Amino acid sequence: MDSAPAPAGFDTFGLSPAVLQAIQDQGYEIPTPIQAACIPELLANRDLLGQAQTGTGKTAAFALPLLSNITLNSRDPQVLVITPTRELALQVAEACQSYAKHLKGFHVLPVYGGQGMSLQLRQLQRGAQVIVGTPGRVIDHLKRGTLKLGNIKSLVLDEADEMLKMGFIDEIEWIFEQAPEQRQVALFSATMPDSIRKVAKKYLRNPVEIKIKSKSEAVTAIDQVHYVVSRDLKMDAMTRILEVEEFDGMIVFVRTKLATVEVADKLEAHGFAAEALNGDMNQAMRERTIDRLKRGKLDIVVATDVAARGLDVERISHVVNYDIPNDPESYVHRIGRTGRAGRKGKALLFVQPRESRLLKAIERSIRQQIPVMELPSANDLSEHRIDRFTTLLRETLAQQDLDYYYGLVQRMTREQEMSELDIAAALTYLGQKERPFIVKDVVDTAARRSKARGRKEPAAYRPEGPADKGKRKPKGERRSGKSDVPMETYRLQVGSKHGVTPREVVGALANEAGLEGAYIGQVRIEEDHTLVDLPEGMPGDVYKHLQRVYVCNQPLRLKPLKARQVGVKAQPEKPKKAKKRSKKPKHKKFESPAAGE
Repeated sequence: MDSAPAPAGFDTFGLSPAVLQAIQDQGYEIPTPIQAACIPELLANRDLLGQAQTGTGKTAAFALPLLSNITLNSRDPQVLVITPTRELALQVAEACQSYAKHLKGFHVLPVYGGQGMSLQLRQLQRGAQVIVGTPGRVIDHLKRGTLKLGNIKSLVLDEADEMLKMGFIDEIEWIFEQAPEQRQVALFSATMPDSIRKVAKKYLRNPVEIKIKSKSEAVTAIDQVHYVVSRDLKMDAMTRILEVEEFDGMIVFVRTKLATVEVADKLEAHGFAAEALNGDMNQAMRERTIDRLKRGKLDIVVATDVAARGLDVERISHVVNYDIPNDPESYVHRIGRTGRAGRKGKALLFVQPRESRLLKAIERSIRQQIPVMELPSANDLSEHRIDRFTTLLRETLAQQDLDYYYGLVQRMTREQEMSELDIAAALTYLGQKERPFIVKDVVDTAARRSKARGRKEPAAYRPEGPADKGKRKPKGERRSGKSDVPMETYRLQVGSKHGVTPREVVGALANEAGLEGAYIGQVRIEEDHTLVDLPEGMPGDVYKHLQRVYVCNQPLRLKPLKARQVGVKAQPEKPKKAKKRSKKPKHKKFESPAAGE
């Protein structure tokens, strides 16, 4: 089968009602070509050999039919998905969980190297109908006897060519030999070299062959760039780019419905014709917004992934990933909204310093690097505004009858004692009052900080000097001989109930405050808050920035445990003056050795 049939709705395939409800909840309407081709074959328990890359929707292509055939009253593994990397294993497991959210008693378990074996052992004992894992860790569990494939109905090999490149061919064959003879096999590969065909010939029974042209082949025709920018400066960066970038229509993608409104409102406040597009809008409002975009009455739509499904507007010249997507497939779907009908398209991606892992996953998926670009500097913006203003002046001089205004200027110079230069300067100021030629350097400063991801000791928060020798270190302070600086304890408004771990806290502080890990002391996580020891004297701008940093979808909102003015080092307490002795009879008083400390 060299091409996919014309796509029908998901409700025509015979998926289980619970799975169908889940994908409808997510806004899926029309299946992608690979989904339309694979779902009927896998539902019919046929073996399948598919040539497709990430970005074509292949995860749903095998997950939806296999989940529809799951027996929920058994906790034994029934589907085994093998992936080359732990990142892909996690993505597939998360997708399965979302597609099965209405399947009562369903469990999916990702198993991969780098995660504690004891945790996986406990989860395997509890049981899971779907196992998603990397070859090495799956083999570890098979040899231990903690994973048994006796009841496996379906085995999926995802990105088979990548596994062969990584040298997993022997491991893959060994896993196949442990599975029952009567099992369904689905093998997916971006390319189909002889080595893959040999595996398919050996382990697949009369497979249906499906070849889908990858969307990632089309994205190579789209000009893609990324900018490294911190969370709180995204809007400043966005407005700068919009000023210097020539665009027709634009879609700006964000993660949440609330963000669509916030970003659209801010863009409107900056003078851009923008509107939100989200799942809370009824069909009439949605159609009105899209129609305005098509007719050029609207230039920018700020949307979520779900709200943008099925959106096809030829004049979209730019796609902006204001929030980086959590999976590569979403990225490919997003940027595929531009470059339609043979037009040139451009995709811009905002990446926070701590999101480099997501960027690398996208680059692996599309098999190309997304070059980093410098944000337009204050000087770039100033020159652009001056050029645009100069062009407007020339056009006005060429096209308008200005005789009356020449006379008015001469009259002003006579009666008001103003020179022609004074009048021109004042009018230029008034004309550019909303977009002044002198641009503040806020974004440039932040960009310079963001570029320094690999530095040892960022300038943003540099601890000064060793701790005083006679000063006692704060309780719980973490030290390994790397630094010896006075510390103080901060309270963060995120705790165990939010799912936070010490690694995430340290990562957020290191990336967003520009602080080397050696200077982050003990992290103590409580149910609704976290205590962490940091060097004294946090600069005020860093403190203000950290208020808006999110960890596990929760703002840090840190504050010193002992209230003080941030940006000023805590001062040692002055010794109390001795009280004057009273003339009353003296009584001996016990004093703690630690008194006064």
